[in-house]
Amino acid sequence: MLKPSIPRLRKFNYKNIMWVGLDSLIIISSYILLVVFSYYLGIFYRLSTLQTVISFALGFQILTYAIFGMYRMIIRYVSLEDMVIISFLVLGSNVFLFLFFRPLRLLPFPSMIFLVVMIYQWVLTAASRASLRLYRIYRTSFLMADKSKMLNTLIIGAGSGAEMIIKELKKPIIPKSYPVAALDDDVTKIDRTLLGVPIVGTTDILLETIDRYHIDEVIIAITDVSYRKMKDWLDLVTQRNIIVRRLPAISEIDSTQPIQLVDVKVEDLLNRGPVELDLSSIGSFIQDKVILVTGAGGSIGSELCRQIAHYKPKVLILFDIYENSTYDIQLELKRVYPKIEFHVYIGSVYNYDRLDNIFRLYQPSHVFHAAAYKHVPLMEDSAVEALRTNVLGTYNVAVCAGKHKAKHFLLVSSDKAVRPTNVMGATKRLAELIIKKVQEDYETIFSAVRFGNVLNSNGSVVPLFRRQIEQGGPVTVTHPDITRYFMTIPEAVSLILQAGVYAKEADIFVLDMGQPVKIRELAEKMIRLSGLKPYEDIDIRYIGLRPGEKLYEELLVDKNDGVVKTANEKIFIEQNHKTELLSDFTVIEQLSTCDRWDETAIKEFLMHYVLSYKPNPMAETDSMVV
Repeated sequence: MLKPSIPRLRKFNYKNIMWVGLDSLIIISSYILLVVFSYYLGIFYRLSTLQTVISFALGFQILTYAIFGMYRMIIRYVSLEDMVIISFLVLGSNVFLFLFFRPLRLLPFPSMIFLVVMIYQWVLTAASRASLRLYRIYRTSFLMADKSKMLNTLIIGAGSGAEMIIKELKKPIIPKSYPVAALDDDVTKIDRTLLGVPIVGTTDILLETIDRYHIDEVIIAITDVSYRKMKDWLDLVTQRNIIVRRLPAISEIDSTQPIQLVDVKVEDLLNRGPVELDLSSIGSFIQDKVILVTGAGGSIGSELCRQIAHYKPKVLILFDIYENSTYDIQLELKRVYPKIEFHVYIGSVYNYDRLDNIFRLYQPSHVFHAAAYKHVPLMEDSAVEALRTNVLGTYNVAVCAGKHKAKHFLLVSSDKAVRPTNVMGATKRLAELIIKKVQEDYETIFSAVRFGNVLNSNGSVVPLFRRQIEQGGPVTVTHPDITRYFMTIPEAVSLILQAGVYAKEADIFVLDMGQPVKIRELAEKMIRLSGLKPYEDIDIRYIGLRPGEKLYEELLVDKNDGVVKTANEKIFIEQNHKTELLSDFTVIEQLSTCDRWDETAIKEFLMHYVLSYKPNPMAETDSMVV
């Protein structure tokens, strides 16, 4: 049996002896000071009486300090709270001695003299501790550091956020950043200082200040800056090879963790502004419903689960073929939403019996079908898997939804389905045609949402560039002129949920992706934000278009033709076109033998049903896959 541990007495080491000796000298010298003051006032004391008083006071005060923990303090880390305790012990013990000596008339001194003595003790005792703390801070702070080895840092903002950052930079650790100047758009702050850092102007002179002070790093010390202003600043800063960090936005702050600087992300460079949503309608659409998400472990699927869980469904069912990422999102959801009922199942969407069992068990009312293969070059080499998952899998989930009377089925589609030039895009277009056909047989509302690239998704270009920069390059871009449309994963998923609210029979929604982005320019900005120079520190290498890849993505939304507006300015509905429709489900019957098809047969099959599919000649050649 384990015995309860008994705390051992702390050793009274030489440092304790040193502080006891110093405090003793302060106490003795204070009473000598009392005698001197009394002498000038014509008050004299007997030596024996003085010895008795000093001995009693010394013993009482040192014992009081020891009992109440003054000698257990680690002086190198002494804090404001410690200084309050020290002040209380010094002043309190002296007040007690004054009240004790006064009635005995051992020292008939005036009260004002004893007050001076008490203050003398307090100042020296506190100052002795504080001076050691300040010396250690000074010795290890940036004041003593070699400025030539530090980053000249410019602070944008001169408010409470900037104050916190400057204090953090001055902490007694090995400093890396040296704040040399600050900018603030409040003109009343200009030509003043914040903790010793001069405020030299407004952000209108951002580039001039960077050049004037040879800035190596910019820290944005404002949490509520507008997205437009943030983008304007970043567009300017990325003209130089400068590290950029910022305080997290209010929405990113975790109240349980200390606030820390974060690196500027690509989302900040491509900020499209806040997404306007009808939160009440989405809440009514999701709350207390039984929801099934296929592909729940993927980039879009996992974010769907997060946002759906926020609206408090009755049950959320996660289905995916890949166990690792699905397990990760399961743990996250259970931690963040412990009161929601979650169920996780591993399986493939082209296994109809597996899906049917899950639908029979839970009878989901809303189905979000995000399971798909999306990597264009890989699907050129594994076209049969794209057929089975993207086409047959969509058919299976859609039929199960209709058969078990789900109210809504929403397919997560892709911009690659617009006049596809690759197998992946053609299979996603065929999946859209399938749900249009399935709509004819069931009361379930079937719909699809089509959008372009999302930042930081699995297999996307941004994580690839980040890894390549960390490894010292080169950054690989397929073509100098290649462009893409981007949105963030949370933005895409928010709009998917909003589209689900708007959905009617067989609607295909398309999202406004904003302005196209040149991938070469994106790579250059990411390199500069790392404090490096494109083509010098990190090379950019062009490797040629990959199989099935377009140089320019199709514009999803032509607001003048081909789409119908919805209540949300970023969501449109594609008008029904009669050029591509399925007359029956012969397409599904034919897929029963697709495992034996070669590449030519697969492409002929897709071209037969997807009339807009025109294979890219690049798909016929081998190319480096990154």
